[in-house]
Amino acid sequence: MEPLLNPLHDRIVSDLDPPPHRPLERSQLYPRGIAYPPDWTKLRNHLASEGRLSKQDCLLLIRQATDTFRRENNVLELKEPINVIGDIHGQFYDLLQLLESEGDFSRFKHLFLGDYVDRGYFSIEVVLLLYALKLNFKQNIYLLRGNHESRQITSHFNFRSECLHKFDIEIYNAVMESFDALPIACIVNNKFLAVHGGLSPDLVNVQDLSKFNRFTEPPKAGLFCDILWSDPIDHDQGVCPEIYAGNGVRGCAYYFGITALNSFLQKSRLIAVLRAHEVQKEGFKMHRWHGANEFPSVITIFSAPNYCDVYNNKAAILKFENNQLNIQQFNYTAHPYILPDFMLGFEWSLPFIIEKVMEIMENVLKNTSGSEPLIKRASMAGDRVKQFKEDFKDNREEVMRAKVTAINKMIRIFRTVREEQEVILRLKGLCPDNKIPAGLIRQGREALLSAVDSFSKAKSYDLINEKRPD
Repeated sequence: MEPLLNPLHDRIVSDLDPPPHRPLERSQLYPRGIAYPPDWTKLRNHLASEGRLSKQDCLLLIRQATDTFRRENNVLELKEPINVIGDIHGQFYDLLQLLESEGDFSRFKHLFLGDYVDRGYFSIEVVLLLYALKLNFKQNIYLLRGNHESRQITSHFNFRSECLHKFDIEIYNAVMESFDALPIACIVNNKFLAVHGGLSPDLVNVQDLSKFNRFTEPPKAGLFCDILWSDPIDHDQGVCPEIYAGNGVRGCAYYFGITALNSFLQKSRLIAVLRAHEVQKEGFKMHRWHGANEFPSVITIFSAPNYCDVYNNKAAILKFENNQLNIQQFNYTAHPYILPDFMLGFEWSLPFIIEKVMEIMENVLKNTSGSEPLIKRASMAGDRVKQFKEDFKDNREEVMRAKVTAINKMIRIFRTVREEQEVILRLKGLCPDNKIPAGLIRQGREALLSAVDSFSKAKSYDLINEKRPD
């Protein structure tokens, strides 16, 4: 892999290796030919160096994986030893850390519970590497569908924009077709139901998951929607006001509690539900609705550490081996710096420019606010002309004072933006449309740092992004 050329030897960060100069050649990606699986280690190293694939090879890999997914059932059945992994959300370099700790993929099965894309800025790299692993280890790598594996959600968040930035709409459409083919549930060790979200009033037993057509965009209601979007009720004993309560946070699907869970588990002869879908400070949560000493009724697992570069949460995976369940936690790893929404350097510098323009405007307004405006002479009596001048002058000065006050507020905002650029860019990952409330910026550095240093505050700012868009 030939690195990016540097003929003038003027790289700012000279101790960091430059990215590959060209896409990975097909002879390296498929050294034995396209009838065989790709070389996933070469692909991993290439993508880790910020390299790209050609469009043709990208489409080939995606379509090969799609064909493999189509041959799998709606509901998989897997036995230990197996690792269960939660949301990844485009955090490619954290995924590399997770995979490196696992070592031999031929020994353990790996079940991913969905949400591979959006929020992070390396989603296409996550997809390509996981698909390459699937093609190499078809009996040991399994991917379920999450609520973000849909056209609606990836268009609302940033995966579609990422595909257009790095490739084009054809790559995006190919990935969406592959998402349509992903299985939607798994029975682990004949004891656990693994899904991305949760239960549904339309889910009486496991057999219901095998009866519908999964090869489509998830609907806005019904069983397919619910298993991707539902959440367990946030109550220590699983007490829910209804058997299935409307989920106002998600804007669709339901909250389920111990009554709904017990009914489903008894009819399906299972003991617990494994799911992802919700960020957790420690990377996991044991919902012990049957008592502190009993096996948890629901286990939530989340595998994206320091979610959105703001949450400061740990990540975790579940490990089933020798009829035992263990949890492995890990922290985030550094990744290449990407500006929000893939903005260019000029866009990034706009706050600096606007601040200076505002200062110029402020000085101009201050210098002109005290001068009496020119008034055309009219056929008015002397007193009326004098009164008109005074009224006009008072009104003009009031308008000027209001303008100067507004300009001062804008200057404070953009000065904060300039001085706290790094913190604000982290916060933008939490806010819809990459916009931060101006009131928060006006509060200055302490308010911004508080917002990114607190898990609970980060979660509260991000709550609106948990809702399914209209």
